[in-house]
This record gives sequence, C-alpha cells and structure tokens, in this order.
Amino acid sequence: MPAFEIGVASAQDIALLGDWADAEGWNPGLDDGRAFYATDPRAFLMGRLDGEPAACVSVVRYGAGFGFLGFYITRPPLRGQGYGIQVWRAGMERLDGRNVGLDGVVEQQDNYRRSGFKTAWNNVRYEGAPHGAGSGNAVTPAGVSLVDARTLPFTQLAAYDRRFFPAARDPFLASWITSPRHTALAAVRDGRLTGFAVLRACRAASRVGPLYAETPEVAAALLAALGATTPGEPVAVDVPDSNPAAGRLMEQLGLAAVFETARMYTGPVPEIDRAGLFGVTSLELG
Repeated sequence: MPAFEIGVASAQDIALLGDWADAEGWNPGLDDGRAFYATDPRAFLMGRLDGEPAACVSVVRYGAGFGFLGFYITRPPLRGQGYGIQVWRAGMERLDGRNVGLDGVVEQQDNYRRSGFKTAWNNVRYEGAPHGAGSGNAVTPAGVSLVDARTLPFTQLAAYDRRFFPAARDPFLASWITSPRHTALAAVRDGRLTGFAVLRACRAASRVGPLYAETPEVAAALLAALGATTPGEPVAVDVPDSNPAAGRLMEQLGLAAVFETARMYTGPVPEIDRAGLFGVTSLELG
C-alpha cells in the first residue's frame, strides 16, 4: 500500500502551494508566502504519498479562540481517494476548540456545511481597470489625505485592522505591508484613519486586500490611487456582499464580477465593521 504521511510544510512546499492555488484559478500573490509563513509557521500542512506532495491545507491560529482554514487542495489525479479528507481532519484537529473561518469555492460549500460550517456572506471577486485609475487624478474627499501606510505608527494601523478582523494579527499585518511588490495606502483625516488598502502583485490581475473605508468615496480614492501605480492593468477585489455599497462601487468603477466564494464559520459570525469592509484581505488567511 502507498505510504501517506502528513507533516508541517517546508518553505519549498509553501511555494508549491502557490502553484497549486494558481492552477485552481485563485490568482495567488507573488509574495504571499512570506507574510503567510510569518503569521503561523506551523499552520501549513502537507500530505505526502510515497514522499511526494499530494494534498495540503493551511490552518492558521489567531489569538486563543479563532482560526482560519485555506489552501485545501488535493492534486487532481489523487482526488476522490481519501487523501484530502485526511489532511482536512489533521488541520481541523489543530484548530480544535476555536471558531474556524474559511472562504469556500462554490463546488465545495456543501461539503463544508456537512463539516459544521455555516455561511456568513458571499465574497464576489470584481476585476478590471478602475475608471480614472490610470490618470492618477483620483478624487479624494475633502480633508482626507492618502499616505504610505508604513509611515504611520504600527499600533494605530493594527488597531484599525482589528475593527474588520475577528482577532489581532500583528505579525501578518507587519509582513503584509512591507512585503516586496506590496503597496499599502492609508486614508487619514485629522490624524484619524478613515481607510486602509494594500495592493499586491499576483499571477494575473493585481489584488487589493484589505480595502477598508469609512465611506464609498474613500474606498474609491484608495482603489484609484492603487490602480494608478499599475496604469491600465486590471486589479481584483474580493468584495463581501454583506456590504451592498461595496458591490455598487465596483460596478460604478467598471469592474466585473468574475469569481465567488462564501465566508463560512463553525461558530458565531464575528462582530466586525461590515459597513467599512469593502474588500477582504485574503481568501487563504482571512
């Protein structure tokens, strides 16, 4: 019988996870692995069949009570043979006792429901070149300045991020805003944060996440300013339908819906600022 073993993924394995995610059409970021690994180095599990990578999952622990599951992939030739579910069980064991979140693709959502997950909202990926982004002349609301987020006190940025995410994630955030090929902008009014967004280079369209904003006008200014850094090139934003204003904004900016997932949790839906969440950070780590 073939030997199947599950262990913590190596750095080389994490690069392979990105390749597998790309083959699934998920468009991972070129430098995602650095920030992901910094968040929880033992969170990435690889199942090996006779020593060869066969199935994977990421199970990141945040704080004492929250976890996020992603990168649940089995190599296509090995699907339906029980290897994926073994990796899944190992991952869920690592998150035992926590409220677990994930972003599930449409074809897997029934399986996740059978495992105890419930849908909180849907994320719709909008993609395209935002109207006006190429000119660099985005209209910024009066009194608001757009600044390099890395110039702000990190404690201020981390506290703002905590409004939109169920747990503190300082190691992730620190790496996310400083990773190569990431551009992080903050919207500031009278010293107070009114928005925050990060654009990262990906295998295809550059992705914006997170996208937080006090108003649609601030979100539009951030998105246009980030789009101006890659003029004429498409960007993609995973927009929660729990904030209808966000979907309307993407359509107004000329972006089209191309992909959908469901944000699901095993426990209560976390209390976050949904009205200010215009784009989730990552489908893999939340």
